[in-house]
Amino acid sequence: MAADQTQPWAERTVEMPPEESGFRRGRASVGPPRQRTEEFPAAPHEPTGTGWPDAGQSRPRPPAGSQLRQLRRGSEWSTLGLLFSFVCWGVWAISSRGNLTSPVAAFLLTLLVAAGLFALSRLLGRVVLERQLGRVRRSARGAHLVAGVFLVGAGVAYLRQTEWVITAWNWVTSL
Repeated sequence: MAADQTQPWAERTVEMPPEESGFRRGRASVGPPRQRTEEFPAAPHEPTGTGWPDAGQSRPRPPAGSQLRQLRRGSEWSTLGLLFSFVCWGVWAISSRGNLTSPVAAFLLTLLVAAGLFALSRLLGRVVLERQLGRVRRSARGAHLVAGVFLVGAGVAYLRQTEWVITAWNWVTSL
């Protein structure tokens, strides 16, 4: 018996006569089902209070582009605080009439603290909102608001160190 070589599988298939193969066509004989015997009984389920096995794991992280868009939402608060702080710092730095090395270092330190507050606010939001309350954050408005309020406060502190601004403020409030 030659295999039909026109089929793609024919070159890998060899036909054997039924008497040589040891197999018979038909149904396999299946014995009766075996009884399952266990040496030890199964331990009863004891709840541990941890929930389902995958419940503690967080959801997969969104793509980087989505995370950047989320971080940008609410950035107007930080930008507004930054502009206010920069203008107030500029008034203070120009009024000091000296070397600008120290005022520049002070402003850079202020920006560093604002960035740290932003990061801390994001971390607290992640722990409280996402992990404890199970909510999904769609923006960074709260963290931007915290950083913006800090920068506005820093700007006011710069203005309070400027003598002519305090003099003008006292004059306006005494009217």
